[in-house]
Amino acid sequence: MTLRVAFKGAVMDDVVVMQNGKALPCIEVFEACGEWFVRVLEKDRELTRSFILESFALSYAEGQRIRLRLDRVVRI
Repeated sequence: MTLRVAFKGAVMDDVVVMQNGKALPCIEVFEACGEWFVRVLEKDRELTRSFILESFALSYAEGQRIRLRLDRVVRI
């Protein structure tokens, strides 16, 4: 599996990794309006959390990467 970590500006673009027509789990990290957001996409759900500090957002994203057993980080 792959992990998509996207660092974005004020515009949130969707990054969905597909395999055989199904969305794979992925994680997106982006900044908007002075806050950092982590969006976790799983099979049938999407969860977005906000953080004041970038380091906290990256730490949370790394924890989710481990939980979802994703093997690498791709920064977009």
